[in-house]
Amino acid sequence: MEAGKKQKGAKRRHRPASNEKPKDERVGGNEEERNPKASKRRKSQGMVSNSSSFLDKMKAKLSGGHFRMLNEKLYTCTGEEALEYFNDDPTLFDTYHAGYQEQMSHWPELPVNIIIKWLKDRSSSLVVADFGCGDARLAKSVKNKVHSFDLISNEPSVIACNMANTPLGSSSVDVAVFCLSLMGTNFPSYLNEAHRILKPRGWLLIAEVKSRFDSNTGGADPKKFTKAVCDLGFTSVAKDFSNKMFILFYFKKKEEQNSKKKDIDWPELKPCLYKRR
Repeated sequence: MEAGKKQKGAKRRHRPASNEKPKDERVGGNEEERNPKASKRRKSQGMVSNSSSFLDKMKAKLSGGHFRMLNEKLYTCTGEEALEYFNDDPTLFDTYHAGYQEQMSHWPELPVNIIIKWLKDRSSSLVVADFGCGDARLAKSVKNKVHSFDLISNEPSVIACNMANTPLGSSSVDVAVFCLSLMGTNFPSYLNEAHRILKPRGWLLIAEVKSRFDSNTGGADPKKFTKAVCDLGFTSVAKDFSNKMFILFYFKKKEEQNSKKKDIDWPELKPCLYKRR
């Protein structure tokens, strides 16, 4: 009996207190207690990741704001002023085109691809002038000889110039292209230059943002624009309004030109200004 009592008492002495953790939990502890340095490092990495994400968002926001400013500048100044502006700081041209490419990434279809297909369906012997070529994607995508013009040249094949005054001779090209590039307030002078360098019966292809020709929201009347281009010495061949983002105009230079120059009533093209996202 006495031995039994002692044994029973021994069992009571080894019973853990209610607030005491089991042995295996006491030994292991939680992860932070076992490896405080690793835990601290993970927290630090998390803060760096959040900080990087925040900085990336801020950079994107600043870049977007810079693009909108440059875009508005191009739509509201002359070609000569734009050329001088970018020549003073060529890095602005890169900033603009980075923002432009980001905007184009949201479009379901790009007008340059339609123009590329149009050229591929015709003879590769046609000589092309690409006004406002950007990264010269058109020239890189077709077998034709393409003269690529823009305000700044970041490609060996691109000629930097005012698009109202290119170095090409008169009646020297078969196709003139303006793909989202009728941006200056003096855009009629660009079309005058296209008329000068085009051969008789040469093609003029114009792709422009659709909102610029929506008369219900302050855009130009497409009929009035077509008439002005025809008064310059072209015939309207076709218009494509099927895309929700842009319009395509197809003109041909008249074979017989009127020797009498008349005043042309050019409509004002509404600037394409992007909203803050």
